[in-house]
Amino acid sequence: LQNVRINPSSISFQMWKDIPVPFYLSVHFFEVLNPKQVLQGAKPVLNQRGPYVYREYRYKTNITFHDNDTVSYLEYRNLFFQPHLSDGTEEEYVVVPNILMMGAAVMMEKLPNFLKILLSGALAGLKQEAFMNRTVREIMWGYEDPLIDAINMIVPGLIPFKGKFGLFVDFNNSNSGLFTVNTGMKNISEVHMVDSWNGLKKVNYWRSSQCNMINGTAGEMWPPFMSPTSLEFYSPDACRSMTLVYEQSGKFKGVPTYRFVAPKTLFANGTDYPPNEGFCPCMQSGIQNVSTCRLNAPMFISHPHFYNADPSLVNAVEGLHPSKDQHGLFLDVHPMTGIPMNCSIKLQLNLYIKQVSGIIQTGKIKPVVLPLLWFAESGSIEGSVLKQFYTNLVLLPSVLDYLQYIFLGLSVPLIISAAVLMAMSK
Repeated sequence: LQNVRINPSSISFQMWKDIPVPFYLSVHFFEVLNPKQVLQGAKPVLNQRGPYVYREYRYKTNITFHDNDTVSYLEYRNLFFQPHLSDGTEEEYVVVPNILMMGAAVMMEKLPNFLKILLSGALAGLKQEAFMNRTVREIMWGYEDPLIDAINMIVPGLIPFKGKFGLFVDFNNSNSGLFTVNTGMKNISEVHMVDSWNGLKKVNYWRSSQCNMINGTAGEMWPPFMSPTSLEFYSPDACRSMTLVYEQSGKFKGVPTYRFVAPKTLFANGTDYPPNEGFCPCMQSGIQNVSTCRLNAPMFISHPHFYNADPSLVNAVEGLHPSKDQHGLFLDVHPMTGIPMNCSIKLQLNLYIKQVSGIIQTGKIKPVVLPLLWFAESGSIEGSVLKQFYTNLVLLPSVLDYLQYIFLGLSVPLIISAAVLMAMSK
């Protein structure tokens, strides 16, 4: 108990402060092979590219302990491309939807026609098309696009940002918000549980108080003595708390673990799973609308390849092959300490595209939730950290347990001998 609290004197504190586990971000892009045909109403044909792998370093700063048994901190992520682990380079070109243009078109669908005609004219003048051919580096880390200024001029506030646009532009060299979590000094069952995020006890992205709740931990460690039921964590990337469920017991390199996985209801719609109604407006089960926390852009998150989703989503495109082994997320946690030993958190980013009347660049595109990319954040304890973990939490307890029975076995004849001697002395 002493060593799993968030306390500078505990064994786990340094592990919590500067996570020693080597994390990797693996990104797979979905290249559109038939963009011209899609503009004429054909089904998109996709080809998975990658992975493009990045070494991820995490560290905490601004660590501040408070009188109410909590500690606040900022955790930063730095990513470095790993050519030797990747199937391709950051300079490779990939054909994907013009995310800015197609997103803005859907966002403007219900606005007056003259605004859509203005946008269509601006798109023609800037030679913008529904699909773009850009490098992996540009799509991930950003590119300059005059379309940003054009949209801001036509509909001020529609996309409230300037400069570069990239899907991961806010992911690198940045923090995930100010977390305040319980230290467990007074109540060990609350250690690592989130008290607030960015000063908020709940978010306001969703339509129900239950969906807006900030539950569980920050996703790094959990309270000790876990039961094989479920665990929760708040994900700033998904803008919500997530609950994973126990699947099975196992071992990771000799260390006992509980495996937790995503339930089929995680991204279910409100019809199939009423508690998720607060995340709506919904479409098919298996995708979650995150437009309210993504600048109102028509973005959806899901499991990769629409794993565990409505089959209609998979059938709406060609090239997807969902499977549990490749696309299911999992966490293997040491139940005694609540420390993850091995994990792979996987999410897919999708864009809803369609023909929008008044914007000729959208052609005759049929409405479809189009996968853009999926990524996995993976890591496992290894090396000296694993050795120390195994020695202190598996080997020594086993030896002590074994010695206990040896001493018990030795003590029995001693007790009998003592009893005999006492009887004889009488």
